[in-house]
Amino acid sequence: MNIRTVRKKIKSVGNVKKITKAMQMVSAIKMKKSQAEAIESAPYRTHLANIIYKAMSSVDSGYSPLIENKKAKDRSLYIIISSNKGLCGSFNFNLFKYLNKNIDFKNNDFITYGKKASSFIAKMGGKIISDFSDQSVAVVVSPIFSECLARFLAGDYQKVMIVYNKFISTLKSETVETVLLPSAINEIKQDIKETPSEYLIEPNAKDIVDAVLRSLVEEKIRGALIESQASEHSFRMMAMKNATDNATDVIYNLTLLRNRIRQEKITYELLDMITAKESVESN
Repeated sequence: MNIRTVRKKIKSVGNVKKITKAMQMVSAIKMKKSQAEAIESAPYRTHLANIIYKAMSSVDSGYSPLIENKKAKDRSLYIIISSNKGLCGSFNFNLFKYLNKNIDFKNNDFITYGKKASSFIAKMGGKIISDFSDQSVAVVVSPIFSECLARFLAGDYQKVMIVYNKFISTLKSETVETVLLPSAINEIKQDIKETPSEYLIEPNAKDIVDAVLRSLVEEKIRGALIESQASEHSFRMMAMKNATDNATDVIYNLTLLRNRIRQEKITYELLDMITAKESVESN
């Protein structure tokens, strides 16, 4: 390998480093924004859920079809949230590993948000009834909620679940599966009975319970999308940081190689000069 080749490689890696550095900075800005949104919105969902679940201890399951749907078929609907783009480390890999291990693709249907998820499920032979990958998080919540709610109320599915990467920290996320409809409400309702609380619901429970539960399910979908987005930007920022660091190491090693080759060239030229000089003097 000559110096010219090494210089070209250094230049190429340097260009890659500039790109990854720029992507790292962009991802860092998006990461901070999405993390703040995820952290700030979490208390609202938590308190809303606690209030509803405590109030449910005195509410009959017949007040809302969201609590119990006896006419449902023995089939489940999964809402899968992934990223639209790659270059985000193991973000999508962790999600797909969980899906492959825990979900039957043949006997369940799917709603996807994220081109990576729709592509993976299609390859696994799953049936995608709706794909919202081309819409932004700000506008996609209501369409997803309306789609899954209509199909659940129609009795097409026994359960509606959502699977996504939950944001924990910049360096960590966890793939979670949450039941949206209907069994999660029943399970927590049973837990609340151990410490019953009485609430006065006006005008009456039957008029407001269904509407409030719909709001809760919609907020869970919104929260999952926000947390998945925060996790995605965190993983992408770390992936670009690692790529930038690796490019720096490659440039450093190539620079050492270039200097060694140049030193060897200089040494050989000096040896040729000395040899020529000695040859002249000996004559």
